[in-house]
Amino acid sequence: MKNAVIGLLVSAVGLTLAGCDRGGSGKDVIEIGMTVQDLSNPTWSGYCQAIQKQAESQGAKMSYVACDSNVSKQIMQVENFVARGMDVIIVHPADPAGIEGACQEAMARGVKVIAWDDDLENADVRWLIDNHDLGYLVGKEAAAFIKEVHGGKAEVAILNYPQLPVLLARGNGIRDAITELAPDATIVAETSAINPDEGITKMETVFQSHPKVKVVACIGGGGSVGANEAAKAAGKDTDDFGIFAVDATKPELEAIKNGEAVRMSVIVTGTDEEVASTVYGFAAKLAAGEEVPARVYRELIPVTAENVDKYYNP
Repeated sequence: MKNAVIGLLVSAVGLTLAGCDRGGSGKDVIEIGMTVQDLSNPTWSGYCQAIQKQAESQGAKMSYVACDSNVSKQIMQVENFVARGMDVIIVHPADPAGIEGACQEAMARGVKVIAWDDDLENADVRWLIDNHDLGYLVGKEAAAFIKEVHGGKAEVAILNYPQLPVLLARGNGIRDAITELAPDATIVAETSAINPDEGITKMETVFQSHPKVKVVACIGGGGSVGANEAAKAAGKDTDDFGIFAVDATKPELEAIKNGEAVRMSVIVTGTDEEVASTVYGFAAKLAAGEEVPARVYRELIPVTAENVDKYYNP
């Protein structure tokens, strides 16, 4: 049922985008501010650039910043957006509980708030992922590889990021799927990696401690890109080695196309351009005073060698 609702809601946003005007704020130009955790992660830099491009194509203005996973910095960014007269603020929370007050104050000042990934109390729209389900899908694909290539037995490393509740749930989903669906596999390492640099350094350590690791499951594209580079440097990117992840960033899709270690990455909702169209649609409707569903769940799409050409944009 959830998947059916996803499609209907996203389609509805897209269909109404062109008809949105400035009826809500009375301004001629929609102004949008977006604060995310980390722009060194190619997932988020790609999303932000695509949303900015979409906004500008519609005659709107969009600014984005990173808080470097620092909630105090993110609070100041939200306050700055309010002071600058933004119509809509998009927040990818560094700390959901910590950012609630700033979002509440923004809404009290008449600013519309879109919460990305977290079910914040103080938001007009929450664009959500069932993160346990998402992690479980990654683990399910990894387990299938373990059974098909390794007869059900392999050493596994998980690159997680338990510092954030949504990513803790995602990591738990990965672990649950592997232990349930490939019970003879052994998870020998779990370590935190959110961006490519961390993915490289953490996997170098894993390879030193556990040279027989054959499967890496990642909570995000940043870690998986780094893990792929570490695997190539260590000569591990062989036919029996696989990386399974989330985000389907351009580097991940290139790795899949080139037959490198990345075997699968889940794209959430679609391409950066599809994400941008949907998110800008929310913002435009909110700025125009139109009704938008309070909660919208995003679609989960596994990308493999079989369908990578549909999502890869050189």
